[in-house]
Amino acid sequence: MVEILQKEAPVLRGIAESVNLKDFGSPRLKQILADMTSALEKEEDGVAIAAPQIGVPLRIFVVSHRAFEFEDEEDEQGLEDLRADYVSLAKPPVHKTKALSDMVFINPVITKLSRKKVWVPEGCLSVRWLYGEVSRAQKATVRAYDENGKVFTWGGSGLLAQIFQHETDHLNGALFIDTARSLEKITAEEQEIRRREDAKNNYE
Repeated sequence: MVEILQKEAPVLRGIAESVNLKDFGSPRLKQILADMTSALEKEEDGVAIAAPQIGVPLRIFVVSHRAFEFEDEEDEQGLEDLRADYVSLAKPPVHKTKALSDMVFINPVITKLSRKKVWVPEGCLSVRWLYGEVSRAQKATVRAYDENGKVFTWGGSGLLAQIFQHETDHLNGALFIDTARSLEKITAEEQEIRRREDAKNNYE
């Protein structure tokens, strides 16, 4: 069983290494991706995971299909409107349709960030039960490789943009608690209620 490491793990504070292009399609990379998606799927409140969170110091993150189900209507804005509101660092075509399954981002680079920033509630599978508010760009675009070594670009706003920034932080050795305000840990009682609800749902 793959364990999601907690904030004390040294690997979460290191700079992750890029995946070598020759490793695409290798059994090792396939296993890493399988472990990441498996670990993420087991966490009902998880929407993404970075490789360092399972002890692998590589520049990979996976976004759960659940994240796309929560996207705001603003993700349906036209491409011209999207570009007009961005600080542009590059101009690749932006893919904005919704994904139907988990998405793999290998060697991701944030190429665009909106000028507008917002304070958003945030948590982390590696900082369990601690929550706070973090300042994030409202929109973001990422260029990355998929699991087959194909380059793609994906733009998003709201939750998806927040995920891109949060997971990129993981790859650079940063955790949301480094810059969060109003940090609050849920009580042991609240944790027990959540565990009971999860157990109940598993038997329904």
